[in-house]
Amino acid sequence: MLNSKSRLMIATALVSMSSVSAAQAADLVLGVPNWPAANATSNILKVVIEENFGLEVELQSGTNPIIFEAMDAGSMHLHPEVWLPNQANLHNKFVNENKTVVMNENPVQAVQGMCVTQHTADTYGITSINDLTDPDKMAIFDKDGNGTPEVWIGAPGWASTVIEKIRAKSYGYDQTMELKEYDGTVAWGELGAAAAADEPWMGFCYEPHFIFVAYDLVYLDEPPHDPDTWTIIQPTDDPQWLEKSSASTAWKGATLHLHYAASIRDDFPEVAAMLDSYQMPPEVLSQAGYALSVEDVDVEEFARNWVAENEDIVLGWLTN
Repeated sequence: MLNSKSRLMIATALVSMSSVSAAQAADLVLGVPNWPAANATSNILKVVIEENFGLEVELQSGTNPIIFEAMDAGSMHLHPEVWLPNQANLHNKFVNENKTVVMNENPVQAVQGMCVTQHTADTYGITSINDLTDPDKMAIFDKDGNGTPEVWIGAPGWASTVIEKIRAKSYGYDQTMELKEYDGTVAWGELGAAAAADEPWMGFCYEPHFIFVAYDLVYLDEPPHDPDTWTIIQPTDDPQWLEKSSASTAWKGATLHLHYAASIRDDFPEVAAMLDSYQMPPEVLSQAGYALSVEDVDVEEFARNWVAENEDIVLGWLTN
């Protein structure tokens, strides 16, 4: 019988083989991270590339590190939505150092931080990040009744989740709350249920995102971002990363960039020119997430319809 390590090695090899097979079968392989807006963007780009350049395009799911490693190796060719500074370590390695990946220079501006529903803020007076260190206020989030409130800080594998752990330590609410990590779809389902029942909800938020279309949410007040208060060390760089890191002010405004394999510039220069011109209106990402997550629209159907209904935007990518 295979032990767990052997099973993991076999599974990893099979994933690698599937990526290589997809790359051999298609002209381009676009990465699909595990959040709705990124899924929609990859599907939109697949439609645009196939319809305008006559190439065969495949989609391949993967985490941020896997997609970057695959772009570096040539088995994938695009990441639709890289959050910076969240993914700065991957960007620095593959764009700045290896120069195997190219960053699109037309970002979407993003916001992130801890937020609550407006109902939670109004009813329970939870409006500041400092409220998270108040055991009396936080008692309403003790959902399992074990005496310790819980708060969702993001999904496993998100760079923002690591930073939210650091922020919780820096502000001190890691001492009053249990920091929970699980898939975003579960958290957003909990948000929807809480909103429908007028129950309190608090957790990590970012936008553009469909939750700001579907629900009335407000960010908790924090001191403005001060880079001198931020020292971020990744778990992969130091086993004492949490102890050595700090982040005691608000997030700096983030940017979302498309990244693509530098090999596209040689193999398909017209596609590279289109990817350099690519610019997505931020509201589209929120609308896409809402359609896929709330209205349960098929992502391929959404992509085809969006391209057909937004010829002016697509034409801008193709002609600029």
